[in-house]
Amino acid sequence: MSLLDSMVGAQFRNENAGRVIVFAGDRRGRGYVVRSEAEERKIRSFLKMFYYAHFSIQFLGFLLASGWAHDIYTGLGRPAEHLYRAMGIAFGVYLLVTGVPYLLLWRSYKKAFVNFVLPEDEVLITVKRSKQQIYVAIALTACALLLLFGVLLLVRGK
Repeated sequence: MSLLDSMVGAQFRNENAGRVIVFAGDRRGRGYVVRSEAEERKIRSFLKMFYYAHFSIQFLGFLLASGWAHDIYTGLGRPAEHLYRAMGIAFGVYLLVTGVPYLLLWRSYKKAFVNFVLPEDEVLITVKRSKQQIYVAIALTACALLLLFGVLLLVRGK
């Protein structure tokens, strides 16, 4: 099972009302009943396309932004002496290069997912976190703390 399949599969649940889809970015506790297998396949292909575009924008945008930011702050001279300026330039370029396309992708996603469901198919669902989601949250928090610790050691060393 691929990463996209597991991400898309996590949005489908079996509830008392039947097979339910919960769209990311929608209100918490709201899902929609999926009426047929063909409809589920159509929604799965839409979500795979969205996540593929999501990862493409993030990855390619990161590569492009890091190259451009490197050219900008080395052109300004001595980037090692101005760590915060270099980080600010990198963040600004990344936000511009990936933020605008991702915002447009997110707006089209929000408009498109209502085409796959009907308002009368809306059901309330139980909100429960899986153990996998908890482990991912713990791992991301640990990585963020290690990164913060590394940056603090780098800045303090000067």
